[in-house]
Amino acid sequence: MTNIELIAAILFALALVHTFATKTFDRLADRFPRHAGLFHFLAEVEVVFGLWALFLLIAMALTSGGAQAIAYAESRTYTEPLFVFVIMVVAASKPVLEVLRTLIDALARLTPLRTAVARVWLCLALVPLVGSLITEPAAMTLAALMLAPLVFRKEMPEWLKYAALGVLFVNVSIGGTLTSFAAPPVLMVAKTWNWDSAFMAANFGWKAAIAVLINATVVTSMLRTHILDDDPNAPKPDQVPPLVSAIHLAFLGAVVGFAHHPVIFMGLFMFFIGFTKAYERYQTPLILKEALLVGFFLAGLVVLGGMQRWWLQPIVSSLEPGALFVGATALTAITDNAALTYLGSLIEGMSDQAKYMLVAGAVAGGGLTVIANAPNPAGVALLRDGFDSESIGVGALLLGALPPTLMAMLALYLL
Repeated sequence: MTNIELIAAILFALALVHTFATKTFDRLADRFPRHAGLFHFLAEVEVVFGLWALFLLIAMALTSGGAQAIAYAESRTYTEPLFVFVIMVVAASKPVLEVLRTLIDALARLTPLRTAVARVWLCLALVPLVGSLITEPAAMTLAALMLAPLVFRKEMPEWLKYAALGVLFVNVSIGGTLTSFAAPPVLMVAKTWNWDSAFMAANFGWKAAIAVLINATVVTSMLRTHILDDDPNAPKPDQVPPLVSAIHLAFLGAVVGFAHHPVIFMGLFMFFIGFTKAYERYQTPLILKEALLVGFFLAGLVVLGGMQRWWLQPIVSSLEPGALFVGATALTAITDNAALTYLGSLIEGMSDQAKYMLVAGAVAGGGLTVIANAPNPAGVALLRDGFDSESIGVGALLLGALPPTLMAMLALYLL
């Protein structure tokens, strides 16, 4: 452990405390209106890790020199933050959202449930599983936008909103395990351990699907009496031409296909921006601000998390498989699950059982906190306006995510 590693660990701990204190800053903004702008800024969950990453770089510059700080910042890989930014914007575009809404509506009408209730169930069950094909950040974006007017409304009891949010986060985290490329913690180990999509579906996917369906069914039954039917007098959205929808879906597929090549998908994103500008009448405003904040959050996590290996890796390597499963689930709550599995991939001589337990624990715990899984900040950014004070309490999220997390753990450990 070097001095800068110790400083980085302290700053990481302060960042974690900051995430739990965001609601406190909102209250301080009301108490001290003169500085309300600053306190509202500090209350933004997406700002937390970027802010403390800046403090780390300043500390590194003071202790090791500016050149060392710049070299460290440039040595980090920012593909994931960039990808999440791009996929959020593309997936949330009106033509893509309308295609998904049409599909969900058609499936909902085939069920014996009320259409609105069936929509909620499909958004919590089907969309997270589709994340195995379109990636977890895209699934989170689409599910959040579909669920916002149905569940995350001011009139909905607050505890039910946290229950639904916990299920959404957990289901997205485990729902991407049907393939080897959609879930960030799986992606970190798939090449090193030779885990292809067939392996993931046979060893993780079907178990995760069972947990996803149970979680979605339980929380939907809790929500059903509070879910409102459609207003027949509500204005219908403007029809998007099929060709425009097809082009948007092609952009989405291309971005997913080149998810590990930022030069390519950022170039595609520039063309996408140009296309939406050319056919502006078929668009709604792109969620650039929300997506940029999420990307900033993840980039800060990359910078801060890169200095935590000295204490995380010994913990992971010292645990037996059973303890590793529980430990990975718990550690995921305080660190990004992809970072955790990446550290595990560096350990020589891990047994196949230990590898399974590490990844199973990492994906099972992916809904416990905002930082546990890369798509979670996207869900927070898109859904927080529906909560009291327009912010999401980290402690309440943890409580809401515990039941679906336990279900995921049981499915992945016992089946």
